[in-house]
Amino acid sequence: MPSLFVIRGRDRGHRYNLADGPISIGRGANSDVRLHDTEVSRRHAEIRRNGSGCQLLDLGSSNGSFVNGDRVTQHELKSGDQVLIGRTLMLFTGGDPDSASATASVDIVKQGHRDDSQIVRTMTREEGSRDIFSPAAADGESPWLARARSNLEVMYRTALAVSHTLDIQELLDRIMLLIFEWVEADRGCIMLLNNETEELEPKVRRNRSGKDIDEKITISKTILDYVLQNNEGVLTSNARDDSRWDTGASIVSMGVREAICAPMRGRYGVVGAIYIDTFTEPHRVIQQGGATKFSEEHLKLMIAIAHQAALAVEDTSYYSAMVDAERLAAVGQTIATLSHHIKNILQGIRGGSFLIEMGLSSDDNEVVKKGWGIVEKNQGRISNLVMDMLSFSKEREPDLVLSDLNQVVDDVVELMESRAMEYQVQLNWQPSERLPQSMFDPEGMHRAILNVATNAIDACESRSRDATDYAGQVDVSTEYDEAGRLLRVVICDNGGGIAPEDIKQMFNIFVSKKGSRGTGLGLPVSQKILTEHGGRILVDSEVGVGSRFALELPLIEEPPTGSDMPNLPSPDDSDILDTRQS
Repeated sequence: MPSLFVIRGRDRGHRYNLADGPISIGRGANSDVRLHDTEVSRRHAEIRRNGSGCQLLDLGSSNGSFVNGDRVTQHELKSGDQVLIGRTLMLFTGGDPDSASATASVDIVKQGHRDDSQIVRTMTREEGSRDIFSPAAADGESPWLARARSNLEVMYRTALAVSHTLDIQELLDRIMLLIFEWVEADRGCIMLLNNETEELEPKVRRNRSGKDIDEKITISKTILDYVLQNNEGVLTSNARDDSRWDTGASIVSMGVREAICAPMRGRYGVVGAIYIDTFTEPHRVIQQGGATKFSEEHLKLMIAIAHQAALAVEDTSYYSAMVDAERLAAVGQTIATLSHHIKNILQGIRGGSFLIEMGLSSDDNEVVKKGWGIVEKNQGRISNLVMDMLSFSKEREPDLVLSDLNQVVDDVVELMESRAMEYQVQLNWQPSERLPQSMFDPEGMHRAILNVATNAIDACESRSRDATDYAGQVDVSTEYDEAGRLLRVVICDNGGGIAPEDIKQMFNIFVSKKGSRGTGLGLPVSQKILTEHGGRILVDSEVGVGSRFALELPLIEEPPTGSDMPNLPSPDDSDILDTRQS
């Protein structure tokens, strides 16, 4: 579906899908794409779908609508177009029929099937760059080619440096470090454009190593305005052409300050500027006889570096906007899901409170007991929900103590007996007599086992309800794998089973098949606790037959130090689908 993604402005990170029918864009509350931008008119523009394309129409707005920098009243949008409305910059993406047909014409075949090609030579990125930029490659070549090779190496290393980080500050530090490596500058800074104030703000400053330069960098606003408005780099000097090398002139007594300022222009506009300068002392001016440190070649190189830096800044900002949007969506989903469960729990408590109040007014103890039972059950539900939320959200190291796993499982089974009786599910418990004590977090393992056991009993409820009493059955046992030095808690049920496509999703947060009774937190929390112990959960299930969950954790007889915590491999699809033991 075509969409507009805000990459600059107050709504940065928002994506607006463009459905069929006219899509209104503006500041008004009734706009389909509502932009919180004071420079946007209430009814600013409209997008109309025409077949497979989209057309942007300006609705007589005060400040106009722009596509790829040009003011438009009507424009056929193409995927990748930059739409500027007010101070909000959006990226249009849409289905490209030519691209779709080209993709459909590609056929990937297996080796030997209409393909007689053979691999003749392989080369790594490191090997390729070493051969291109090695000193041996420069032997005997012309000065022009040597200079071109040097510039190519600068751009190659710049592209590599800016592609290895998604942190803006680290990115700018790397760029400035590279500039000082390749250009003989004394001072430098990188300034980024503030989208709100449209003013340049210094982000990174650097002095050449060994240079004691504490003075503030002073940059002419006239030059900066020229660079940004004309999108041109400039080379400046405080010397005059006609009297520059006159030893009697005052400029010689003061020295010469040269500077380069290059615009950081990316795909969507100028994002900032890079400034470097160098100072030649008076006696050096006389000795060099007119030679300068900066040349036109340096200016070209700085313009190219600034362009690469701008692209990297845009990519990093775009990625940050995507992350912000996903984070907001995740927060919204979390709040909506938890609100739903808490609302159900509160309704249960309210119903129980009503029964208690009614029983107290009529001195009916049975009604009071029934109401209190409902309140107590919902208190347990909200307590479990809060504990699961805390367990899932907190990064923690398990509190390892020498413990008996059989005792932990026994506590869980005892706690679950009343729930099993209520659902008419037979609960069987078979502890292993040869299970050794081990170092683990008893409280964490109790919660992990409790969540799985609860799911197993819930899975069997429908079998007992639809058939005879206690037709549902849950078997809990412990095992010790001496060869693998593994402790294992096995929970089997004869419930409805889990479909293969659901097994792959069951450990994702908020995925539940229990309807209003499930929070979708239990299994993710159990998996997280086992992972913290260096263990894993293996699942085997068949629809209509039942499920088997095996919670494995390594035997630790002494407290681990540092990186000594064992780490079992995470279960892949083969572990999940083929773990039943005969």
